Amino acid sequence: MLVVDSKVHNEQSILINAPKEKVWQNVNSMRAFNTWNPWMKFDPNIVVTYKGTPGEVGDGYHWKGNADAGEGEEEITALVPNDSVSTKMHFIRPMDDTATSNLRLTTEGSATKATWSIDYDIQPYFKPMMPLMNSQMNKSFSQGLGKLKELSEK
Repeated sequence: MLVVDSKVHNEQSILINAPKEKVWQNVNSMRAFNTWNPWMKFDPNIVVTYKGTPGEVGDGYHWKGNADAGEGEEEITALVPNDSVSTKMHFIRPMDDTATSNLRLTTEGSATKATWSIDYDIQPYFKPMMPLMNSQMNKSFSQGLGKLKELSEK
């Protein structure tokens, strides 16, 4: 019997020339996150509905878009002000799936290091596609973190 690890972890960091408190303003709520969320650009007509109190556990949103954007929900599950935000995602379309995401801010001199990660399980039949999936995820993370840097350094 072949046992294949189904856990996937993607992580990327960027150094931002701004204090943690300024970067935090761009990550502390789902509305703030969506100003630099790289997947929002997949559909210019995406419909987003927010729920909960911005910047608190339970703050979330539902998105519904074209085939590229899909449909799903994301909600803050934990946050430590000026330090970290954790979320849970539920993908509805194109397939039912879940993932967790974390964004951590650490001080590096007068700058802030933002580290964004996502964790999810993958079905064994998708394993051959992992190099392409990792490449796409890394590209999206780079775009998103680049936009976060741009917004935070203004």
